Amino acid sequence: MVHPPKKSADPAAPGLEPGWRRRVLTPSLPEVNASIGVPTTGGFWKKLLAFTGPGLMVSVGYMDPGNWVTDLTGGAKFGYTLLAVILISNLMAMVLQHLALKLGVVTGRDLAQACRDHYSRPTALVLWILCEIAIAACDLAEVIGSAIALNLLFGIPLWIGVCITAADVLLILMLQYRGFRTIEAVVAALVFTIGACFAYELVASKPDIFGIASGLLPRPEIVTDPAKLYIAIGILGATVMPHNLYLHSSIVQTRRYERTDEGKAMAVKFATIDSTAALGFAFFINAAILILAAAAFYGSKHAQQDTIELRDAYELLTPVLGATGASTVFAIALLASGQNSTLTGTLAGQIVMEGFLNIRLAPWLRRLLTRLVAIVPAAIVAAIYGSKGVNELLILSQVILSLQLSFAVIPLVIFTSDRVKMGRFVNPLWLKVLAWAMALAIAALNAYLLIESIRNWLSPTPGH
Repeated sequence: MVHPPKKSADPAAPGLEPGWRRRVLTPSLPEVNASIGVPTTGGFWKKLLAFTGPGLMVSVGYMDPGNWVTDLTGGAKFGYTLLAVILISNLMAMVLQHLALKLGVVTGRDLAQACRDHYSRPTALVLWILCEIAIAACDLAEVIGSAIALNLLFGIPLWIGVCITAADVLLILMLQYRGFRTIEAVVAALVFTIGACFAYELVASKPDIFGIASGLLPRPEIVTDPAKLYIAIGILGATVMPHNLYLHSSIVQTRRYERTDEGKAMAVKFATIDSTAALGFAFFINAAILILAAAAFYGSKHAQQDTIELRDAYELLTPVLGATGASTVFAIALLASGQNSTLTGTLAGQIVMEGFLNIRLAPWLRRLLTRLVAIVPAAIVAAIYGSKGVNELLILSQVILSLQLSFAVIPLVIFTSDRVKMGRFVNPLWLKVLAWAMALAIAALNAYLLIESIRNWLSPTPGH
């Protein structure tokens, strides 16, 4: 008789937890894990309030400075036509973020930990490297967006503005010590600042309401026209952010709910409502940027440019709209967007490194390392090439993010569709089909975006 091998007492040994190679060694973001109480009694709204917060933090990634260039360009070149793409992108994001929060609540793992505990060490290492590259690209967009905003508002040279952004390490450290609810409150304040700014811009731009309604309906020309398709995929790539999936699967665990099936069901329900509502607000922001560009620039000479740069929008909004302060309000929203993305990007970086490698660094050191990766190239490009070079770097960061997206989405769909891992919370058949269709569509569209981007870089159009 052949006896099975004895299980190792090593906590990282396989076989100690159904469906996973390793068991959870430490909770995600251990300093804040289960730190926010959820009432066991009380009505619907009281419980929803306790779960409100992570959704807004995740929504920040859907309105960061990297989105602005694609939205502005889409509106200026094609009017309201690509509004449907923003709507579809946000609907896809709602589904993916639901899967991410469900993974975190049900398994007690964030997406990075799940990858480490499911895949072999070499595979997990490759996924970690790809994710770190994506976070550096995201950080690059935050750095550039904040630097441009500081330049527009205060005339600070771009390269100096890039360096100033390193100081936000101190701000984040201060907020972390005050508790997770403080971070959520700051993020919410900045999100609503951005929303208020664009509400003003929309009123000032007097958009065509019928055109907006028409633009929300998908049109065949978006796929058949290569120029529209290229911008549409850029919007998709800039909207659905890979680091948000890691972030959401972690921060949803900051709530202190019963780790029973009933407690998890409640957490999934309220966290999904929180996430979906917040992403609805992110849709308003992205749609507002495109509508603003369509109302201000579509049909004008500015629409002939390959891209509408952030500086172009700033300089033209007040004279084109004839609204006092329209340009300043735009720059304030950009600064709020950059700083907000910094807060959530910091947490995503910490989650990814600790989750994949189980290595804990001091928060200031982890942030400084990530920041330097973004600051050094941005400062060099800003000093040598100015705003044009910085804008190209911003676009490049979005292409990098697009390429990494599939490496986060596909594992997420695999994990949440695995009955052994998820138990009663496994994705139902309709959600499996929808999630896989989205994952494959994202992979195909991003491959097309990469090919077209390389082709454009190798064969620049005359005059560039």
